[in-house]
Amino acid sequence: MSKKRARAFLAGLLVASAFCAVSVASASAAPAWKFNGEELKGTETLLGAAEKSGLGMWGMTTTCDNFLYQVEIWNKEGTGEGNVTDLPLFNCYTNSTCTVEAIEAESFPWPAKLSTISSSNYLTVKGVDVWILYGGWFCPVWGWWVNVTGSAGGLVSNATESATFSTSSFKATGTELEAFGEAVEWNGFFPSEGFEWNREEALSVS
Repeated sequence: MSKKRARAFLAGLLVASAFCAVSVASASAAPAWKFNGEELKGTETLLGAAEKSGLGMWGMTTTCDNFLYQVEIWNKEGTGEGNVTDLPLFNCYTNSTCTVEAIEAESFPWPAKLSTISSSNYLTVKGVDVWILYGGWFCPVWGWWVNVTGSAGGLVSNATESATFSTSSFKATGTELEAFGEAVEWNGFFPSEGFEWNREEALSVS
């Protein structure tokens, strides 16, 4: 091999190595759970209550005034993960002629994971499974058990220690919910706080 070719070959190797290093760094730059700026060690329980979280489908919105939740969280290889373990729903109603006779979240745990997309952090929850029984004489789905399933991605905010689920956060994370083959919109603001080892400590993701 000539010196000119050897130099070109070595230059190519250096460029490839640099590219790989950048790729690995980008892949490993996933967000982690932190409390008071320190990466979480072990596990923690997050508790919170959404502010009037609503499910939109078939032209109506089903809202629950008390939308509580519990999430077990941890970091694995520098990336925040977790499981939604409980989601009690109370005082639910619609903006239509339909009433909510019963509503229940099932099939726990629902796995969750943090990710960074276009410099924003998101929490994606998979395995969502909610059953709703509608009533009301003039309700088009009267007597139906409606099963909402799929995955949901929420935008994480360190400033408010929360995750916000919306149409835009679903689009960013490529997630979707459905019922009877129809898309279901989920809008809700979910503030969280540590309950066990990190009470009253600032929760962040980075």
